Amino acid sequence: MAVLEQVHDSTQGSGAKEAKARRGATFGLLLAGLATVVWSGSFVTSRALADSVPPIQHAFWRWIIALLAVAPFAARAAWRQRALLRAHLRYLLLASLLGVTVYNTLVNQAGISTTAGNMGMIMAASPVVMALHERLGGTRLGARRIAGLLIACAGVLLLVSKGSLAMDFSAGDLWMLAAALSFASYSALLRRRPAAIEGPSFLFTTFVLGALMLSPVYVASLVLQGGFEPTPATVSPLLYVGVVSSAVAFFAWNKAVSLIGAARAGVVYYLQPVCVALLSFAVLGEPTGVFQVLCMALILGGVVLGAARAAK
Repeated sequence: MAVLEQVHDSTQGSGAKEAKARRGATFGLLLAGLATVVWSGSFVTSRALADSVPPIQHAFWRWIIALLAVAPFAARAAWRQRALLRAHLRYLLLASLLGVTVYNTLVNQAGISTTAGNMGMIMAASPVVMALHERLGGTRLGARRIAGLLIACAGVLLLVSKGSLAMDFSAGDLWMLAAALSFASYSALLRRRPAAIEGPSFLFTTFVLGALMLSPVYVASLVLQGGFEPTPATVSPLLYVGVVSSAVAFFAWNKAVSLIGAARAGVVYYLQPVCVALLSFAVLGEPTGVFQVLCMALILGGVVLGAARAAK
């Protein structure tokens, strides 16, 4: 009888763990979806501010606003963990450089010479780079995954070359390719975050370090390009990207990656081109033609095929 009770308790415990894991996975997917939708809006704002706010200044004020938004919730935790953060300073500097300083600055630069729709579609290839990071980390890639990577890459190349064999890329498309590489590398780094560093501490610290690394080029931009006029048309988008796209979305994405991994979070990220296309059409009036739809289908089909195993 005692043995039966132990088996029953063990079964119940196993079932509870599985249910908890399912809830965690569902929550992680929802958080990844939230970040993806919010970031889709940030591509539209980058395009909308391209003519009024220099890219470096756009990025700098984005992170200053983000810092002010997260400080009441995260500054105390970061101070409490200051010794631990100092011990992992090199890791934090690299994560800040890729995810804060470089990534969004490249996105803003791309917005000057390419459409928001193209920006979203090119960024959809970043999960491909995430998969390559996994391979470099020792994860084996099967034939299905490799085929998906090749199809997605073909879609990106067709998009940025506008179907020309001459590969006549626009500057904005190339900036976005660089941004996709930076974001994918940042997402891969998230899996190596020391478990003892709390999410709010990590977020606040990377925002501080990223803004500090942007400061010298921000000053240079002010000297060479002049400042921008703070009007509702410039301040409102900056508040959006600072509070929602930075503080909220980065916390959601970082938490999602910690719960379900970069590969599974990347599956949800494939929704971004659709969100960006709809938003850019509704807000900016950017048309989406048959060629863009074909490229979108290739990119989405390739990345979904390539991540099929990771999504299971």
